[in-house]
Amino acid sequence: MRPARPEDAAALAELSRLFVRAGALRERPLSLYAEQAADFLVAETPGGTVDGCIGLAAHAADASAGRPAAGVLYNFCVAGRRQGCGTGAALLNLALARARSRSLRSLFTATTGEGHLFLRHGFAPACASLAPVAWAQSLDPRRNALILARAL
Repeated sequence: MRPARPEDAAALAELSRLFVRAGALRERPLSLYAEQAADFLVAETPGGTVDGCIGLAAHAADASAGRPAAGVLYNFCVAGRRQGCGTGAALLNLALARARSRSLRSLFTATTGEGHLFLRHGFAPACASLAPVAWAQSLDPRRNALILARAL
């Protein structure tokens, strides 16, 4: 497990492609993975293959809306060969630790699945209106995503 680097952009895009095709992730251009590489944590094999990733975007506090600094977890995916081996849980735990180190007060995510891993890690269903405004406004209602949140 390590922080992603801009040169990981192609591997992040490739790993995500299958999940985009399945409708689990939104499509993002390769350039966005490079620009936002600092948001990502990756699971890497000894041979250098990226087998999992999770993005953490920090959002500043919005005092006028009574919202403390919060984070959003996004583009969370694990290669099929590594699912069920603890890779996802390890990435999520690392993202939680990173969020705490950045003094974020809460984390949000949206999933088109049932969110079992998130629920096991203390997330609960939440209203998008409690999330960072820019992120909540970016959600596509046609995806019918489950919004989950967790206090830190």
